[in-house]
Amino acid sequence: MVNRKEWEVEGLNLTGNSIFAPVNIKMKRYFLELAYKGTRYHGWQIQKNATSIQELLEKAISLVLRTPTATMGSGRTDTGVHASQQFLHFDTVEELDPKDFLKKINSILPKDVAVYALRRVRSNGHTRFDAEWRSYVYKISLRKNPFEQDTSWLYISDLDFKKMNEAAKMLLSYEDFQCFSKIKTDVNHFRCILKEAYWEQNDHQLVFHITSNRFLRGMVRSIVGTLIEVGTGKWSLADFKKILENKDRNQAGFSAPPHGLFLCKVTYPEKIFI
Repeated sequence: MVNRKEWEVEGLNLTGNSIFAPVNIKMKRYFLELAYKGTRYHGWQIQKNATSIQELLEKAISLVLRTPTATMGSGRTDTGVHASQQFLHFDTVEELDPKDFLKKINSILPKDVAVYALRRVRSNGHTRFDAEWRSYVYKISLRKNPFEQDTSWLYISDLDFKKMNEAAKMLLSYEDFQCFSKIKTDVNHFRCILKEAYWEQNDHQLVFHITSNRFLRGMVRSIVGTLIEVGTGKWSLADFKKILENKDRNQAGFSAPPHGLFLCKVTYPEKIFI
């Protein structure tokens, strides 16, 4: 027998286990596009004794569909990290009206979480495994700005912008990024295919752009911290190359704080959509 689970969602008591639908009912799969400011949350993934983005979305979706509904995100963001574009998928027996569904979900979610689009996909469409490219940006404020304190890292020391960009360009010549991965991580390999990696300066803000087919745990923040070490003159470009080739996280720089990091774009093949 399948264990039955009782959910309490915003005062609505939902009993059952409709995550596993009867075999004679054809489920429909949807991709939901969303964004969030991660300041108040303990990352994407559901966890005990802490509020996560996934928990908020599952509660809202379950409330609207009136049945417990599991979700799968396109990736996991850490505590304090933001997303200007993230996706999740879920299954339901219902044919959903996107406009109506989005309106209901947004009315339930807090102000710092929003949903933007709902699209039907093939039954095997998967937000994590079908993603072709993921893009992140990391924002650094070069002067104090009260409107960016939660979404940009304040760093007011001098940085060699040109040298940081030269080091960022070197990343494109490598595929093994073990030196930028958290030491305790459960992965089969450290290979990532980078599409772009560069800095741009907009007035008093530096923005690091990076796109890859996959990212390792802590990878972007470790890269940013190490590039900052290059920008301050602590390490040369030759030193940066040695870090990449030695594949040792202990030789790389510090991890930049989470509040400057945004998951900003996830790209999927059009063939998975209906």
